[in-house]
Amino acid sequence: MDSDEENLYDDVDSGNESSGDDVDFAMEDEQGNSHKERPTEVEEYPFEVLSTEEIVQHMVDCIKDVNTVVEIPATITRILLNHFRWDKEKLMEKYYDSQDQDQLFSEARVVSPFRKLGTTAKVKPATRRASTSAAEECEICFKTLQNELMTGLECGHRFCVQCWGEYLTTKIMEEGVGQTIACAAHGCDILVDDATVMRLVRDSKVRLKYQHLITNSFVECNRLLRWCPSPDCNNAIKVTHVECRPVTCKCNHTFCFACGENWHDPVKCSLLRKWIKKCDDDSETSNWIAANTKECPKCQVTIEKDGGCNHMVCKNQSCKADFCWVCLGPWDPHGSSWYNCNRYDEEEAKAARDAQEKSRSALQRYLFYCNRYMNHMQSLKFESKLYASIKEKMEEMQQHNMSWIEVQFLKKAVDILCQCRQTLMYTYVFAYYLKKNNQSVIFEDNQRDLESATETLSEYLERDITQENMADIKQKVQDKYRYCDSRRKVLLEHVHEGYEKDWWLYNE
Repeated sequence: MDSDEENLYDDVDSGNESSGDDVDFAMEDEQGNSHKERPTEVEEYPFEVLSTEEIVQHMVDCIKDVNTVVEIPATITRILLNHFRWDKEKLMEKYYDSQDQDQLFSEARVVSPFRKLGTTAKVKPATRRASTSAAEECEICFKTLQNELMTGLECGHRFCVQCWGEYLTTKIMEEGVGQTIACAAHGCDILVDDATVMRLVRDSKVRLKYQHLITNSFVECNRLLRWCPSPDCNNAIKVTHVECRPVTCKCNHTFCFACGENWHDPVKCSLLRKWIKKCDDDSETSNWIAANTKECPKCQVTIEKDGGCNHMVCKNQSCKADFCWVCLGPWDPHGSSWYNCNRYDEEEAKAARDAQEKSRSALQRYLFYCNRYMNHMQSLKFESKLYASIKEKMEEMQQHNMSWIEVQFLKKAVDILCQCRQTLMYTYVFAYYLKKNNQSVIFEDNQRDLESATETLSEYLERDITQENMADIKQKVQDKYRYCDSRRKVLLEHVHEGYEKDWWLYNE
């Protein structure tokens, strides 16, 4: 890249935004270094944490790597790479294997740098218009200006410098568009390259915002990069291959690289996505639904009664059933001399009851697992207060002739407690979708053992620890956190073995 193109990426901040609530705690050691124990993995998953400057340099290096082979302008190379989601091998394969290179550039929305102006362009070339006329009319503001005040892209559409600047500023600042700014001409989808943007936009704030957008696009389009989702963190994680594995940023936040959520072993990303969507859709309304609605006896859609009349008509377009809100029977017989809504009919009541019970049972099952999932999430958030309390206790003990090493068992215990709570939280997502079989019974036994041990450890740590009971509490805490850690590993190993041997069957 030439010097002007390299300046495009100077002083870049990431501009990334956080997403979701994080339950992630770290504790400082005696030297003030913040650290958190990373999840134990059988195989090491290689990854690298990149700062904003390193992200930009990585982008520049990718462009240079391709340019040494294809030898086209760097700004066009960046657009091509973005089109192929920064897969250099795929780009070069398509570039050399393509029988129609013009089509390749067209799909990426750039004009081929190998085209000769005046031979294939449908629009009269910009350079020729400039050389044959001393003045041109801008098709946006309709001013007639000297040709040096007019400019355009390789597509041949030219407008005045002021209109271009205002157009680009609006796209960047108001619409938040960076990578996909198209030519200002109506109907033209050719993308504006970086060099043109930086030449026409003079406001430093707009230029910096554009750099943010380009950098953010580089990370989000690159399957081997992911922003750290922790609030106020501008780092990204770079991997050599994508897997559902934990990565830990320099800010100490650990998350799943594949989906970006907090590390969620033992549940897989696909099930976690379904669970999060279900929680977003159902959690706030589920209790109200259970108390205030019934299901249509024909299609089982949930219906709310919003008036005094008991004649209900299902609004499901494919159903339109008429029924009685009280007895859930068909409405037509109501009012007939032979039909009594107040008379109990065992068979009809059983059918209605079965349909109702099926729906209510599904709701109760969801609430069972959701309540336990949310309970561990809430407990995990409270552990941050426990960290602060334990830190004070450790400092107090060191003032009573105890060494820094001797009090580290308390921090170790809180670390393991948090790991156990996080694992338990996601076991309820796994259990919700799990079908019953012999292996699921073993899983639930392991889950129960870990749950019981975790609560006991939590109780030990929340007790008042004094100099008098220190020896007794220390032994109990150490024994319990070792047991918790072993039970957690047994549970995870069993689930992973089930994945390998296809033990697990899921409810849709």
